[in-house]
Amino acid sequence: MIHPSRVDLVRTRGMLARDMDMSEGTFRNKKPYTRPGFPAPVSSPGARTLLWDGGQTAAYLAGEPVPALPPRADPGMLLDRQEAAAECGVNPRTWDGYATDPAVASHRIDVHGVDHWPRTAVHAFRDSRPGRAAAPGRPRGSSNAIPRGELPARIAALLDTSPAITIAAVRDALGVAPATAQRVLAELRGERIAALLAARPHLTSDQAADQLGYPPAVRRAARNAAAAHQLKGNA
Repeated sequence: MIHPSRVDLVRTRGMLARDMDMSEGTFRNKKPYTRPGFPAPVSSPGARTLLWDGGQTAAYLAGEPVPALPPRADPGMLLDRQEAAAECGVNPRTWDGYATDPAVASHRIDVHGVDHWPRTAVHAFRDSRPGRAAAPGRPRGSSNAIPRGELPARIAALLDTSPAITIAAVRDALGVAPATAQRVLAELRGERIAALLAARPHLTSDQAADQLGYPPAVRRAARNAAAAHQLKGNA
């Protein structure tokens, strides 16, 4: 998380390497940011692009006390992809679909190549989702096809809103072919069943599907997709 007043202070790996008079290769190999006392990144755990607060790193490198950052609960904090997804109770892949919604996209802030959104905007979108008149997507009959790479995230967003969503509803919301909607829905439901079974191995596939809210009519395809996903994960 990054406080908006400190965006200009944010440092990347490359910037820190220069601050420490190292080449980027040496910095990457030595990982000086893993030393005890080095300020923690302001990027989320597991983020591909690590970011640090330059005020903190400058103090550390100067041998001075590292200043505290603004409270993480501040409503103005800027959230990266993983943090925004967590605030909405969804996975990052689903957030990718939400992020294409104009209500979210208009608030995007680029911090050294990493997308961030104000917590207030994330919460406003999250709180507006129940009962929305239209799900994320394009009207039926629109001629603008959704890029293939975006389709799973867009359908995942619909599935989050309505676990029992039908193929016809996905088709109407996104304008995709029924066969495509059926395939992606089965894959997504299968992935989620597999994830729940991994977390709760005492459950059966049907019990997992029931907990996820998937109707009986779609469970066979979802179970097959879950089995395929588990096999792939064990390969």
